[in-house]
Order: sequence, then C-alpha cells, then structure tokens
Amino acid sequence: MSEDQKGITFDEAQAAAYDTRFAPLDPIKGALHLVTRLALGRLPPDARVLCVGAGTGAEILYLAEAFPGWRFTAVDPSAPMLGVCRKRLAAAGVLDRCTLHVGRLDSLPPSAPFDGGTALLVSQFITDPEARRGFFAEIADRLKPGADFVSADIAGDMRSPAWDGCMAVWAEALRFVGSSEKQIEGYMTNMGTRVAVTPLPDLAGLIESAGFTPPTHVMQVMHIHAWHARAAS
Repeated sequence: MSEDQKGITFDEAQAAAYDTRFAPLDPIKGALHLVTRLALGRLPPDARVLCVGAGTGAEILYLAEAFPGWRFTAVDPSAPMLGVCRKRLAAAGVLDRCTLHVGRLDSLPPSAPFDGGTALLVSQFITDPEARRGFFAEIADRLKPGADFVSADIAGDMRSPAWDGCMAVWAEALRFVGSSEKQIEGYMTNMGTRVAVTPLPDLAGLIESAGFTPPTHVMQVMHIHAWHARAAS
C-alpha cells in the first residue's frame, strides 16, 4: 500500500521504516495475504498478476513464495516505497519475476491482459467516488475476462454506533505500534476526509459498476474489509 494515491508522500527514510513501524500488526496483514492467496488460488501456474499500490511489496513476497511460477507487475506512485520493494524482492530472490513501475496505473505501458490483480488498502485514498470508480475500471481494463481480483479497503458506516466501537479498538492498535495521541487524533480526523469511508453496499456497488462481477465480501478485521470479484466478460 502507498498513501501517495492521495498525495501523501514518503521520503526514503519513511519508506525504509514503514514495515518496521507496523510490524506489531503483522497478523492482520497475514490474514489479508492468506485470503488473497485463497481468492487467487485458481489462477494458472504461470499467471501474470497486477499489484496496484504495491508499496514495499508485502503481498508480492507472500504470493511469489506460494506460487513459484507467477510473475508480477508492481505499480505504485511512490519511488521510495518501490525502492524498498525492489530491495526486498531482490533479497528474496524473486526480482527476476517482477516488473516495477513508478507511477499511477494509467501511466503503465500497454501489455497483454493480466490473469489476476490486487489493490490492497489503496482505493480508500481516492475520496471522489467517480475517480474511485475510474480507478477500479482501469484495473478491470487491464485484466482478462473472468480474471480474479482482490480489493481491500477501510470501509463502513460512520453513522453507525458500531463504527465508534471499531475505531476505539483501532486506536488501541495505533497505540500498540507506538503512535502518539496527536497522531491517533490525526488518524481519526482523516476518516471520511482524506480517507474515503464508504458503507459496504455502496463500495460493493462501485466495484461492480467499474466492470467486475458482484464482489464477495471475504474478510473483515476491524474497519478493514476485503472483496473478491472477477473481471466481467
């Protein structure tokens, strides 16, 4: 994931520290990666997978180990984050199976359609609904008909009493990784402003309207939700 989708940039030092900072929450990331693996598990042994907002490459490292014949295209607008990604992929011995592209998806050169795709904790930083629909539509256009796609984002109904309870638990998660009370307050302020918080039915409808089959809700950890859909034929 890279918050550069919303214009929040990372310098090299911040990118290098990103994974270490959130390491105490790795079980959440692990659950998301497992669900992604299962949702993409029917792809062919030599699948080509598009990872949009790849950040430091966490899901690519996980999937590359699980599926040694897959090849990956990592797209992210943050050069420092992809720099860390490149180093991690090289250390794992899988860089030769990966293409890294600095920029947004619309700047990726044309290629053959991909067998599958991911966008994990990315589209939430696109706060305009039409622009967000366009983001998903660009992904759909890059995939083969019927290709599996996994999206994960912050979502929910901020007017629901359950939302406040969920965010109270998440505040504890932020304290767990060493965030200050000021940082936590800023995070909460960003919800619904710099970070799109969309009710689940609306988000599912948005994904479908962008060129996918009706998405299946496959995971929730607090306010993080994952969906599995296929590119429409």
